[in-house]
Amino acid sequence: MLRWVRGFVLTSSSDEKDKESNCRYEYLFWQLDRDGDGKVDIVELQEGLGKLHFSLGKDEQNDLLSAGDTNKDNQLDFEEFMQYLKNHEKKMKLAFTSLDKNHDGVIETSEIIQSLKILGIDISEQQVDKILQSIDTDGTMSVDWNEWRDYFLFNPAENMEEIARFWKRSTGIDIGDGITIPDDFSKEERESGKWWKHLLAGGISGAVARTCTAPLDRLKIIMQTQDVHSKHLHIVDGFKHMLKEGGILSFWRGNGVNVLKLAPETAIKVLTYEQYKKLFTHDSTKVGNIERFVSGSLAGATAQTFIHPMEVIKTRLALGRTGQYSGMFNCAIQIVKNEPLGTFYKGYVPNFLSIIPYAGIDLSVYEILKNYWLNNYAEDSVNPGVLMLLLCSASSNFCGQLASYPLNLVRTWMQAQASIQGAPQRNIYYFFQEIIVKEGLTGLFRGITPNFVKFFPAVGIGRLVFEKVQKILGAT
Repeated sequence: MLRWVRGFVLTSSSDEKDKESNCRYEYLFWQLDRDGDGKVDIVELQEGLGKLHFSLGKDEQNDLLSAGDTNKDNQLDFEEFMQYLKNHEKKMKLAFTSLDKNHDGVIETSEIIQSLKILGIDISEQQVDKILQSIDTDGTMSVDWNEWRDYFLFNPAENMEEIARFWKRSTGIDIGDGITIPDDFSKEERESGKWWKHLLAGGISGAVARTCTAPLDRLKIIMQTQDVHSKHLHIVDGFKHMLKEGGILSFWRGNGVNVLKLAPETAIKVLTYEQYKKLFTHDSTKVGNIERFVSGSLAGATAQTFIHPMEVIKTRLALGRTGQYSGMFNCAIQIVKNEPLGTFYKGYVPNFLSIIPYAGIDLSVYEILKNYWLNNYAEDSVNPGVLMLLLCSASSNFCGQLASYPLNLVRTWMQAQASIQGAPQRNIYYFFQEIIVKEGLTGLFRGITPNFVKFFPAVGIGRLVFEKVQKILGAT
């Protein structure tokens, strides 16, 4: 019924006159203007679009209002509304023409695949079918101009690049790059400076999430490095031990450096990711998934190389006794004075190696879960929703951490061993052998419980803070 009504109201012949267009615009305007005062505010826009079944998120609704509101009174009168739709239709016509490669007046699966490939996005026929189904109203599995115009009539995307980004966000067609990857920023966002607001929001949300879960992070390190011959420490006993040894504030020992390393880590990832992509492809518009994955992994490895000394300091602080260090700088000075400079790179090899299984499994599991949902549960919609994409991302990250955990365990052991005076300095092979012989394979996952207990709260807190900070900074 909805599609018939929308088709009747919005569809017109290709030689439609301005008068007929104005009638369509007027009908839509009065559908949105619920109180009949001749103006549409954001509340009316949200309610009206919902009743007309135009699926737009709050960000898109705000963008739509801002784009049409020429006198900046936070409302749309009929003239503003009509002018916005006329201008927007022209932009959508250009996008439609660019997609219609054979100029037959309809967009088909192969044409979408071809156009997205030019933008560096690899997409399967099944995923394109989902996109077509969400736009197609007559069941032909192709999209003509009227269907295209009706679907994007209230979507603030202005060109093919932004439409592709809309599909990437709504379907999760990306390879799961995080918010620190510059490819997630449009040309407009880069030119307007919005990109740094996204990065700042990501940094703040990460800092808050890490601070909230810091007690569990410190407990994980303590459990990882306890003597294999001692009685295994459990979560409750671990908290009691920390409380008795240093008081409630000791729960956050090492958190300062853990938060501080976020900024350089993010900056290095962003800068080196772009450079690595340039090494693998001469055309920046044709970056495939393999190039993205390799570039992302190398960017992560490069960032880890620079911030690894901070990882060592964090471990020292987490394992240190009350009063042993007055802070991160004092810890660094003591290492420089009393130990070889190579101490700052203890555990570097297992840490470097852990990036490969973590990144590979994280990205591949994300794709598998997302595509499984799209292919089995996404009826006529290509939008899994924020919650579903968040669950896919959290689950894939969980699997990546599980696969790389033994290497992270060995890294922590090597860093802890370096702090013991006179202790022989062992290599990665020795530690794996030592753990397996004395504890079996399960020993490779010692301390994993607090690591997983903190995971989902950290994801939830990070997401909530990220959205709030974005709004405060005006990056939404």
